[in-house]
Amino acid sequence: MCLRHAQGAQFDLVLNMEVVEHVARFSDFMRACGELVRPNGFMVVATINRTFLSFLFAIVGAEYVLRWLPRGTHRWKNFRQPGEIEKLLVDNAFRVIERTGVRINPITRRFSLSRIDAVNHMMVAQKPALEGRSELPA
Repeated sequence: MCLRHAQGAQFDLVLNMEVVEHVARFSDFMRACGELVRPNGFMVVATINRTFLSFLFAIVGAEYVLRWLPRGTHRWKNFRQPGEIEKLLVDNAFRVIERTGVRINPITRRFSLSRIDAVNHMMVAQKPALEGRSELPA
């Protein structure tokens, strides 16, 4: 769903999976996505960290060596560090409840969770419930 067509819509879960590194106005995008989450709902963000290792693996490895993605798909300066995402979530009244690294096996192309977040990382954040309500809205 395009954000400009979502006027007033709210959801229990908003997924930002491998998209925030492609967004020009990152903070505006995250704020708009936060508005789409119902009270007590969740937002999941998965992206690429901005580290030397992410440059080697996500750009050199995935785009130039393995050719999993077209060359030029990613710009290292647009990769988002976990602290940057967490700050925007907290600034928009979310509470981060889980953080994890993600790794990919280049042979099987299977993903798994990891304690290392130097390349790929994910976080889950929850928007607080409305005053006096603890259940999800109908």
